[in-house]
Amino acid sequence: MTNARPLLDAPLVTTFALGNTLGEGVTWDERDQSLWWTDIHERRLHRLDWASRAVETFAAPERVCSFGLTEGDSDRLVVAFESGFALFTPRSGAVEWLARQDLPAGVRFNDGRVDRQGRFWAGTMVEDEAARAAKSLAGALYRLDGRDRATPLVHGALISNSLCWSPDGTRMYYTDGPTRRIRAFDYDPATGTPSNERVFVTTEEGAFPDGANIDAAGHLWSAQWGASQVVRYAPDGSVSGVIPVPTARVSCVAFGGPDLTLLFVTTAREGMTAAEIAVDPNAGTLFVYDIGIIGTRGLVDSAFKLASAGI
Repeated sequence: MTNARPLLDAPLVTTFALGNTLGEGVTWDERDQSLWWTDIHERRLHRLDWASRAVETFAAPERVCSFGLTEGDSDRLVVAFESGFALFTPRSGAVEWLARQDLPAGVRFNDGRVDRQGRFWAGTMVEDEAARAAKSLAGALYRLDGRDRATPLVHGALISNSLCWSPDGTRMYYTDGPTRRIRAFDYDPATGTPSNERVFVTTEEGAFPDGANIDAAGHLWSAQWGASQVVRYAPDGSVSGVIPVPTARVSCVAFGGPDLTLLFVTTAREGMTAAEIAVDPNAGTLFVYDIGIIGTRGLVDSAFKLASAGI
């Protein structure tokens, strides 16, 4: 699926072959020049210190499905565990639950992100494959509004993914992965309300949009599960570049590095047999590409403001 053009000449800087089962949620913390990501099914969080290239791994009490940085506290993350929202300190293991959700069996949280104003959002997914095929269950996109208050605002998704915002915070992107349609919404930064839903782009057959992020020019970078690629879309939805990734299950992207000119790409080996992994040994690897050389720079990841949720 890397036949889309133009290909981006972004050289591979390095890799971290950790064999993640489901690497996801990759996030750069500019405060200490570190990178965080989750291996969802293994209940692990990884932290990469970029200067030393050292990787630390922390156990979690539940699957960490998505997370965000927390303003004023680099030791604590806002997390969507599989069953709800919490503040989590990886080094100590301390958990402060904020809003646990009464989700149906077979439904869990998935992709999430902090908006430009410091609100944390996360969507759910139907994990039960039979229910997903029958469409007997559905997920939703939630905004964390306070203790015991998580408001569902977009409904009907089977697999919530691709959540991100334009540089000025007035456009929100979100996808239901199996549909292959990334949707755009108008977004009110003052109230955190999405409206005017429309299709932004429909991906290629077999290319399922997973995690996404927005660069400083407003282009959306989409990790595409099953297609061995990251695709860059211009604000009008046209393809403005492709980076081939040498493994099939490409899951999430983040901008980082001292000048925000590196692209970090997580991948997965979920559902693969030993024979399939032998053929695709890069599955589960973290890849790092130099996008500065093609004139691209990312944006600083927003941090969760406890006051935004009245906490």
